[in-house]
Amino acid sequence: MWYSQWSSPRAPRLVAALVLGCAALFGSAAALAEQIVVSNYGTSPNGMPFAVAMEKGYFKEFGVSVDGILSSDGGGSTIRNLLGGKLAFGEAAPSAVVTAVQGGADLKVISGDVHTVAEFVWVALPNSPVTSMKDLKGKRVGFTNPGSTSEALDYLLLEAAGIAPADVKLSRTGGFGAGLTQLELGGMDVVPITEPMWSANPGKYKIVASAPEVLPALSNVVGVTTGEAAKTRGDFIRGVLKVRRKAVEFMNSNPTEASAIIARVYNLDPVVTEKVVRALLASEKKGGVPYWGPGDLRIDTMNNMIRAQKLVGAVKGDVDWSKLIDESFLPDDLKSKKTK
Repeated sequence: MWYSQWSSPRAPRLVAALVLGCAALFGSAAALAEQIVVSNYGTSPNGMPFAVAMEKGYFKEFGVSVDGILSSDGGGSTIRNLLGGKLAFGEAAPSAVVTAVQGGADLKVISGDVHTVAEFVWVALPNSPVTSMKDLKGKRVGFTNPGSTSEALDYLLLEAAGIAPADVKLSRTGGFGAGLTQLELGGMDVVPITEPMWSANPGKYKIVASAPEVLPALSNVVGVTTGEAAKTRGDFIRGVLKVRRKAVEFMNSNPTEASAIIARVYNLDPVVTEKVVRALLASEKKGGVPYWGPGDLRIDTMNNMIRAQKLVGAVKGDVDWSKLIDESFLPDDLKSKKTK
């Protein structure tokens, strides 16, 4: 019977129908799942809650069909991926969102994800005469690229030290790793680096200054969506924000297990990862503002970062947050309504 059915003249039509049916089925399943894009996911601490969320099954728990997290090498790349891929959620630097909107992009800031730059430290070689930021006058201080967050933070560091930018030699290094190479070769006196690079190299460098101790809280990354997704993908966006919030809560209450998960996803040493996670969680005690926020929007920290970016020309003009922010996707307890 089985053989006669598939050897009949109708067999090609049956096969074609079956193939089309399977294609439609799998195509439909694929259409239900999508990616979100997170700046520097897999390398920088800002995206670590999403690693926990994927591993713990939080996306499924909240009915959000996400089959992968797309990384990018910075805020601008994240915005391009968000718009080009017609995605509904991204995590990017507030300055990147502001610049894109000023350029005509239809974007909305929907959550405050990382409220500080606590992962930043400035380092020198162990035998360097530079021991604190007060020693920076006349020295060579690196930053990654013009208009970058590291350049903006250099200006804030000098401001905190009471040193004019003209009294140091600020120089582009091209990246954090490249900056350390220049430091070791004698081409720089002080360079900024971020976690986990600092914790992964114990004893190799000495801290000249750390962001939580010398800088105000500066918004690091925010949740962002497109105007179109805000109108049509509300349930998905709300689900992602709930997912991330639960992951942050888990990291706070279970830092050891969370660190083990992150170490696997980020391909890091588990001991180093736990050191980084615990240090960033503890940074709240120094400035009163958590590194990983639950999603609440803090206008003061966002204004602090925009001011810093203006110092290096990365952002121009004033920012009217009331036009950029959409708090409607946040749970009521996280809404501030302070968007002016």
